[in-house]
Amino acid sequence: MEEFIYYNNLFDIYEALLTEKERVTFRDYYHEDLSLSEIASEKNVSRSAVYKTLKNVIDKLNYYEDNLHIYKKKTALVEIVNLEDLALLKNKLKEILDM
Repeated sequence: MEEFIYYNNLFDIYEALLTEKERVTFRDYYHEDLSLSEIASEKNVSRSAVYKTLKNVIDKLNYYEDNLHIYKKKTALVEIVNLEDLALLKNKLKEILDM
């Protein structure tokens, strides 16, 4: 479940960097909860083609996050919003800037 949430968060951030086919396939599988077979039947492609598209999307999302760190920075910023210790807040912001 944690992985599901993680990839949905990455998708929300990097969706515009994916092709239309990749976006639709990801949404069908992760948002609409369709099976690979259902997607394949709907798109008139093989189940393995759907699997390959999903794997490519996951690979791309990982690549974008590994290089851009937007999700990591966003998560860190959300964490420090509630900090009351000013020195700790400054240190956490410096960590984010160094990412």
